[in-house]
Amino acid sequence: MRLNKLAVVFAAAALSAVMVAGCSGGQKESAAESEAETSAKTTEAETTAEETTMAETTAAAEEMDEENYDTGDASRDNVRNQDDIGENELMVVSFGTSYNDNRRLTIGAIEEAIEKAFPDYSVRRGFTSQIIIDHVKTRDNIAIDNVGEALARAEKNGVKNLVIQPTHLMNGLEYTDLVNEVAEYSDAFDQVAVGQPLLTSEDDFKAVIKVITEATAQYDDGETAICFMGHGTEAESNQVYSKMQEMLTEAGYKNYYVGTVEAAPSLDDVLAMVQAGDYKRVVLEPLMIVAGDHANNDMAGDEEDSWKTTFENAGYEVTCLVRGLGEMEGIQQIFVEHARAAVDSLAK
Repeated sequence: MRLNKLAVVFAAAALSAVMVAGCSGGQKESAAESEAETSAKTTEAETTAEETTMAETTAAAEEMDEENYDTGDASRDNVRNQDDIGENELMVVSFGTSYNDNRRLTIGAIEEAIEKAFPDYSVRRGFTSQIIIDHVKTRDNIAIDNVGEALARAEKNGVKNLVIQPTHLMNGLEYTDLVNEVAEYSDAFDQVAVGQPLLTSEDDFKAVIKVITEATAQYDDGETAICFMGHGTEAESNQVYSKMQEMLTEAGYKNYYVGTVEAAPSLDDVLAMVQAGDYKRVVLEPLMIVAGDHANNDMAGDEEDSWKTTFENAGYEVTCLVRGLGEMEGIQQIFVEHARAAVDSLAK
C-alpha cells in the first residue's frame, strides 16, 4: 500500500479537498461519525461503482457493434507510450475510442497541440476505458496504456513533475475517478497537478460556444436548425447540456439546440423544440470530443431510432457533420490553456 507523502497540486480547485484527502496517508475516521453517515457514504460508493460498471458495459456493446465498420489505419496513430520521458511529463487522459482515424484526428490532435505548447514536457497518453484498449489491441495489435499503466511508466522513468490533462467534457464521475487514481501515485513524484475538463468555467462555455457557432455559421440561415448531440449522464454533471442551451440562446444563437443520447434533453425534446420553429433543414453534429459509435450510429446512422432518421421522418432535410470537438483548433487550444494553468500551479 502506498504512503502518500506529498500534497498534490490541483488546477481544479473544487476538487483539491478530495485529492488532499487521498494523499494524506489515510487519516482515521472520527470515532464520532454516525452510523447513518457511514451508511450514506457506502451507498454513494456503491452507486458510483454501479454507474461506472454500467457505462463500461454500454461501451462494450457499442464497440462490438463497431466491428462491422472500417475505422481507418490504427498504425497512423501515435499511442504515446514511449519510455525515456525525462523529468517533466504531461499525460493527456481520455476515455478513448476504437475509431482509428477519429482517434488520431481528435485525441491525437489535442495531444499534438499540447506537445507544441509545452516543449519542456514529454506528452504521453492514458485511456480510462479498458474495454476500448482491449478492443484496439485485439483488432489492431496496437497497445495503448490505461491510466494505471501510464502512471507506472512515469514512475519507472523517474518523472519528477507530472501534469495530467484530461480531455473529458465535464467534471463528472470519470474525472473524479481519475483524480482518485492519480492520488494513489502522488508519492512517486515531486509534484503532481491535474488540469480541468473542457466545460468548467463560464469562460469555458463561452469559448466553446464561439468555436462551435463559428464552425457551423454557414448553416445558420434562419431556415436551418443546428442540433448538437451530447452523450448525457444520470449524474448531476448532466446539467452542462442545459447550461449550454441556455447560454447559446442568451447569446442570440436561437437556431441552435442541444440534446443527449442517454439523458435529458432527449432526442424527443430536441425534435419538439425544432418543430416549434419554422425550419426546413436540420444539421446534426456531436457535442463530444470524439466522433465514435454514438456519432456514427446514434446520430448519423440509418437505423429507425437514429437522430438522422427521426428528423428525416419528421420532414426535414438532414445534414450530418460527423466530426468530434477535438478536431477543432479552438477546442484544442482550450485544453492547452487548461494544461497551462496546471503547469503554472507547480512550484518553480
